[in-house]
Amino acid sequence: MTPFFPSSVRLSVISLIFLCSGCTHFANDPWTGKDKAEHFVGSAVLAAAGTAYANNQGWNEARSRSFGLLFSVGLGATKELYDSRAGGSGWSWKDFSWDIAGAAVGYSAYHLTHY
Repeated sequence: MTPFFPSSVRLSVISLIFLCSGCTHFANDPWTGKDKAEHFVGSAVLAAAGTAYANNQGWNEARSRSFGLLFSVGLGATKELYDSRAGGSGWSWKDFSWDIAGAAVGYSAYHLTHY
């Protein structure tokens, strides 16, 4: 079976995350707050939607799960990269952590209600 995402794509995503350590600036934000809930809920919805889309395309469960999770986490990373520009609020590992947690919960909720 061929992997859904080739190793070159995986390496590119990992490289992008590590390159963000050289972003313009980092956010100095708390672990809790309204924006953290927005990151969590938004990522959960995106992961569930991505998984549903992949499932409706007839992909197997593992492929659907990978697509949903990577879709959500990829958008979260893109948003943080956008925030790290000179005029932005700065890269926030705390926001990104909430994005990952939300993506896991969104996929799990979809999986529990559809399988």
